[in-house]
Amino acid sequence: SVVDGGGKFNTYDREKLREYREEVREMFTHAYDSYLNHAYPYDELRPLTCDGVDTWGSYSLTLIDALDTLAVMGNHTEFARVYQIVSERKNFDANINVSVFETNIRIVGGLISAHLMAKRAGVELEDGWPCSGPLLRLAEDAADRLLPAFNTATGMPYGTVNLRHGVPEGETPVTCTAGVGTFIVEFGALSRLTGNPVYEETALRALKSIWSTRSSLDLLGNHIDVQKGRWTAVEAGIGAGVDSFYEYLVKGSSLLRRPELRAMFNQARKAVDTYLRKDDWHFWVAMKNGQVTLPLFQSLEAFWPGMLSMTGDIENALKSLHNYHQVWKQFGFTPEFYNVAQGGASAGREGYPLRPELIESIMYLYRATGDPWLVDAGVDILKSIQYSAYTPCGYATVRNAKTHTLDNRMESFFLAETVKYLYLLFDPDNFIHNTGTTATIHTNKNGRCVLDAGGYIFNTEAHPIDPAALACCYDMSEKEIREEINSHMIDLLHPATVNKFRGELIPEKLRKMQKKKLDEKEDLAKREQEELKQKLLQLKKEMLALEQQEQAEQQEAENKSAKSQTEQGNSGAMNSSQEDVANENESDSTSEDSLIKASNGLTLETSTEYYGNRGELDDSSDSEENLESDSQFPNFIPNKEPAGTTQEKEELGPSLQKFSSGDYSTTSGIV
Repeated sequence: SVVDGGGKFNTYDREKLREYREEVREMFTHAYDSYLNHAYPYDELRPLTCDGVDTWGSYSLTLIDALDTLAVMGNHTEFARVYQIVSERKNFDANINVSVFETNIRIVGGLISAHLMAKRAGVELEDGWPCSGPLLRLAEDAADRLLPAFNTATGMPYGTVNLRHGVPEGETPVTCTAGVGTFIVEFGALSRLTGNPVYEETALRALKSIWSTRSSLDLLGNHIDVQKGRWTAVEAGIGAGVDSFYEYLVKGSSLLRRPELRAMFNQARKAVDTYLRKDDWHFWVAMKNGQVTLPLFQSLEAFWPGMLSMTGDIENALKSLHNYHQVWKQFGFTPEFYNVAQGGASAGREGYPLRPELIESIMYLYRATGDPWLVDAGVDILKSIQYSAYTPCGYATVRNAKTHTLDNRMESFFLAETVKYLYLLFDPDNFIHNTGTTATIHTNKNGRCVLDAGGYIFNTEAHPIDPAALACCYDMSEKEIREEINSHMIDLLHPATVNKFRGELIPEKLRKMQKKKLDEKEDLAKREQEELKQKLLQLKKEMLALEQQEQAEQQEAENKSAKSQTEQGNSGAMNSSQEDVANENESDSTSEDSLIKASNGLTLETSTEYYGNRGELDDSSDSEENLESDSQFPNFIPNKEPAGTTQEKEELGPSLQKFSSGDYSTTSGIV
């Protein structure tokens, strides 16, 4: 221990830091293995009952959220195994309603980060990587399913979307500020990697739209109607419902090189310092007049010092962090709401769901300052979680920070954020901390580019994104840079022909990439159409050949039949002539007998009817002759079918019925 100015803190050599790092690794392994053994493929682990539950959309969420943590910790074997499992999924087509915000930061962000970690982990890559790959396509599919939420009058998104059908009918148009402004990191990265500018443009439109509704004090409220652009909750703060809006102005400007976002943050920061900041706490105020409404500290606000360190304001960041760490020491955790005026946790909001924000800021500030006090604070957090949140099946949410009772849930962000930031705090040599002193050269079909040079930007779910990888896909290639320079070199003989320098060409580059992508799709469609045409032509030829074969076989059969009949006719000709003579004699005799019978019949019938009608027929002879007549001649009255016969025959045939599905059915099946 060292005493400095009345303060006492410990010193840590690399060996001691390594011990804590390995303790964090064991923590991750216990929680991760518990999820795989007891909860997968559900979204999250329930550590008290040792089972799983779907929470945010039945994504196997923890698996995706934890994937890049495996790479950060150097577990490349497990990363490659899970990468393969996730990449086998083709899309997120499902008839379920999901949070637009959570799906973006956890699924889209997690997939992009894991996609960019693939090379480092030794995964086999596509030729076009990092501009293509199975996880990148999955991220694009997920983002495409979120885009319908942004189809509003203001461009600000709904809070919920159905992954198959878009915005659910009757969905509320009220969304929190963070739910509007937390897309530019993921959507911007997706546009730069894929060449499709729609994602970045959509996120920018939403950001600028909500910024335009700020009050005259440059403060934003908590919830807004995304159709009308009117605030429905007018408290301004930096905590729940607002936090990552400010975070993404800083991170978006750095990742995408958009200075206008940093300008927005600087303007918003002045308002925060003027109206929200009170003795290095940040209270909730009315957005129109700046009056304090809630003198609370929320655990989500603990991200603020880490974000300030990214802007270079270390002094104010450390002051706020000191306040937050005092709350941790008071309870062993940071409750969701802490009433600063009363010095205690707010009733009903005493829980701590293993949140990462405090350790996130500690990690950022230790990286910026190397102050060993920050390692002390990180060790406090590590020991508290190990002592109070550990269960045989993982780590559990703390239901009450005062009593340390537990709840049956382990949110996916525990493995994505909390454990990752702890690990990085105790691993100063991790590749994530690279300050640009090393890099790798990557070559793909677009040319050569530099990767792994540091400057990783974490999204709000702690998924790191390499800005150099984005540049690899959307920046100019070496060839394009040479052409651009050559086109602006001064021609000494014809100085008037020098073109005016057009400045940064990122939008133009994106348009070119999108056009190239569309051209490739058109070429693919043409090739597929040509292949289909060839297949149809081949099928026609095969059918024609089959038809000709059938005709030939039929002709051959007919020839054989004719030949057989001819042979039978020749062999039976003589017998036929003899039979004809006999038949002629027999026919003559039969014909003569028939004429006699017919004549007698006609005479008998006529005389009988005649005399019978006159009443002159002899009774005895009439009886005998009538009997003889009935026995000799049939009844020539046309036969009539008995009643009901036709109906019975119809009932024997198929009876057609139409069902509600539109199918037609008979008694013997569907037709």
